[in-house]
Amino acid sequence: MMPGHWEGDLIKGAGNKSAVGVLVERSTRLVLLCKMPDASAESALAAFTNKLRQIAQPMRQTLTYDQGKEMARHKELAQALGMRVYFCDPHSPWQKGSCENTNGLLRQFMPKGTDLSVHDQDALDSMADLMNNRPRQTLGWDSPYQAFQQFMTTIAEKSSATIH
Repeated sequence: MMPGHWEGDLIKGAGNKSAVGVLVERSTRLVLLCKMPDASAESALAAFTNKLRQIAQPMRQTLTYDQGKEMARHKELAQALGMRVYFCDPHSPWQKGSCENTNGLLRQFMPKGTDLSVHDQDALDSMADLMNNRPRQTLGWDSPYQAFQQFMTTIAEKSSATIH
């Protein structure tokens, strides 16, 4: 599978009053978590743009999302990041299965019905680090960090080969 294709979602807290943005790279299962003040389109645009800007451009190709209203500003996100944004069919969460599976794993850290606003970005980054350092059978027992690094090395080697 080609790298750089992301799935996104929100995990919502108690009473839908708090939210954490979740981004998962499909081929490496790399997880990025974004602190969000609420589940608004403005918050999603700011959080996802900020977090994905930290990823090298070759690894930012597409983002697949569900039909949530928090992605109402998807055109601005796509333009800001140079990514294409796609949406799952209604009521078809399996079309972004990597993210759905990851959300289930993240509930070990952020149980349903809890206030997610208590987690600052550092805490979310620590949760993502635990997920990203966990070996996965689907990656031949490499961790998502290892798989992501292998893709980045391959991209660097290809670009240096074309320069020489």
